[in-house]
Amino acid sequence: MDAVVKTLNKQNLTENQAHRAPLERPSREEAEAAVKVLLQWAGEDPSREGLLDTPKRVVKAYDELFRGYRENASEVLSKVFEEVDGYDDMVLVRDIPFHSHCEHHMVPFVGKAHIAYFPAGGVVGLSKLARTVDVYARRFQTQETMTAQITDSIDQALKPRGIAVLIEAEHMCMSMRGVQKQGASTITTRFTGVFRDDPAEQVRFMSMVRGLK
Repeated sequence: MDAVVKTLNKQNLTENQAHRAPLERPSREEAEAAVKVLLQWAGEDPSREGLLDTPKRVVKAYDELFRGYRENASEVLSKVFEEVDGYDDMVLVRDIPFHSHCEHHMVPFVGKAHIAYFPAGGVVGLSKLARTVDVYARRFQTQETMTAQITDSIDQALKPRGIAVLIEAEHMCMSMRGVQKQGASTITTRFTGVFRDDPAEQVRFMSMVRGLK
């Protein structure tokens, strides 16, 4: 009974999140004022010459860095090409560079994504996979969540026979603060379908990602 209740609660939570009204976005003036407060909290004088235009620059930069909130992965992946002359082997795009921001400390993490899938009914343009990475990277994130989001969006759009996603990144919240371990990298993976069920395909994916013959 407890398991049933937990499942229902989880379903209700998901439905509530799906129907939750979007948050009201503060005005640009309010955002700039918030930057001034942070500068003062850090010990600076926002009125000095070098910082006079910093709030405007920061808000403008945030508009670009977090444009993923205004983009939709399903739209990016909406164009599927079905004329592939029967091709049904692995499609791999590796070394997709990205930069994101940790949702816990609001500092960057930077790395590369590697995406592969086995087509079922069609393929998407290779650039669309890179754009999908950007849609999710340009938000406040955790690497684990981003890995799952990229996988799920490709699965929903293509319904392929299997997906493999590997993300490797260096987190500034670990190298610039806290334990301050520069150069440490974090790797996350997600496998579905053929990649999940056949270890040999996982090995082949990893070998191709690492450039091994």
